[in-house]
Amino acid sequence: MNVEFGIGNIYNNVYMDINIGGKYHHFKGGEYKVIGIAKHSETLEEMVVYESLDRAHLWVRPKAMFLDVIERDGKTMTRFTEL
Repeated sequence: MNVEFGIGNIYNNVYMDINIGGKYHHFKGGEYKVIGIAKHSETLEEMVVYESLDRAHLWVRPKAMFLDVIERDGKTMTRFTEL
């Protein structure tokens, strides 16, 4: 398996901060399952590939944004929280 451009594994520290196969809650609601980590074809930026558990849609978001801490209504929280 080519870990650099495929789904990560527990032996590669690059992927330790996101649980591949893990379920996450988005701060606006909804639950999602992480499918893997991909790289943008032009910039090589790491992207998180995840699917909605209630609508079966696939989504992709920059890894840095997936792990972001945000502020809403005076509260600080993570964008996604692992369940």
